[in-house]
Amino acid sequence: PKAIDVKPGETIRFILRNEGSLLHEFNIGKADSHAAHQAEMAAMFQNGTLSSTGVGQDMSTMEHTMGGMKMVGMEHNDPNSVLIEPRTTQELIWTFNKSTGLEFACNVPGHYQSGMVGKFEVK
Repeated sequence: PKAIDVKPGETIRFILRNEGSLLHEFNIGKADSHAAHQAEMAAMFQNGTLSSTGVGQDMSTMEHTMGGMKMVGMEHNDPNSVLIEPRTTQELIWTFNKSTGLEFACNVPGHYQSGMVGKFEVK
C-alpha cells in the first residue's frame, strides 16, 4: 500500500510474507534514516554479508567500521526492521507514538527507488 493509517499509541503486528525469489526488508523509519540504511545495506551486499536471495556470510564474524571505530560483528536485528528471505514469513511488532513522517520501506539496493515505500498516517 502507499499508506497505512495508524492511531497514536496503537500497536500493530505486521506479518510479512515473501512469496518471491529475492530478499526483501520491512523497515520503519523516516526518509533520512532509510537513506542511511540503504548505504549500510549496499555495503552488506558488496562484502557478501547479504545476497539477492538472502543472508550470505556469517554476520557475527564480519569486520566493519562504525564512526571510525573498527567493529567485529554485523547484524540486521534492529527492532524497526526485518529481513524476509524468499519463501519465508517474518513478523515485526511496532507501537506508534505521535511521530509523523514515518515510512515503511524495503532498503535492499534499488527496491526503495523502484517504489517499495509507503507512509504511515498517524491520526
